[in-house]
Amino acid sequence: MGKRMKDLQTMVDKTKVYTLDEAIALVKETSTVKFDASVEIHARLGINPKKGDQQIRATVVLPHGTGKTTRIAAFVGANDEQAAKDAGADLVLGEEEIKDIKTTGKADFDVAVATPEMMPKLAVAARVLGPRGLMPNPKTGTVGPNVTQMITDLKKGKTAFKNDDTANIHQIVGKVSFDNQKLQENIETFLETLKKIKPNSTKGTYIKTMYLTSSMGPSVKFDA
Repeated sequence: MGKRMKDLQTMVDKTKVYTLDEAIALVKETSTVKFDASVEIHARLGINPKKGDQQIRATVVLPHGTGKTTRIAAFVGANDEQAAKDAGADLVLGEEEIKDIKTTGKADFDVAVATPEMMPKLAVAARVLGPRGLMPNPKTGTVGPNVTQMITDLKKGKTAFKNDDTANIHQIVGKVSFDNQKLQENIETFLETLKKIKPNSTKGTYIKTMYLTSSMGPSVKFDA
């Protein structure tokens, strides 16, 4: 750990559970990097990630977005190309582009949507897109007939999240430059969604611990 981080760590009381208001203020105060850092939630869940019925996978529309520019690709047929462009897709891709992705292994986008008719055609690029989390999926609302709606939701701040192998959730909820109220509303919206999707088979405490942090900043334990 470098001197900068050690100095910042001294500003956080590791024995204290902060309120959300306090955590937001402290995270912003301890963000000393020269770029507009992301603000992230890290939650430890009381789930068994090895059990399929306890895995967490969902989407949430953050009211103020994540602050991150998302490059959206739309895999659509000819009839939906104009709708995808009008909705704001950064890339409108078809069968030829799918072949290129398979051949080159390159995918210059952050999230993809697709119409149902394109999913069988996308299968050939699954080995490229799947490991990167770029494969459209009905569970995350990125496969469907309404191209306009899918892209509009993503532009508004819709983001997908899931637990990792150690039962943790990691989610960007804004930027340090956001005012405190916007960060609070984003965090509360995310936590409300997380609580709603608690698996029925989970026993004991569902959300064990929560931390708020900025990119390259110290973590702040909080409760909301």
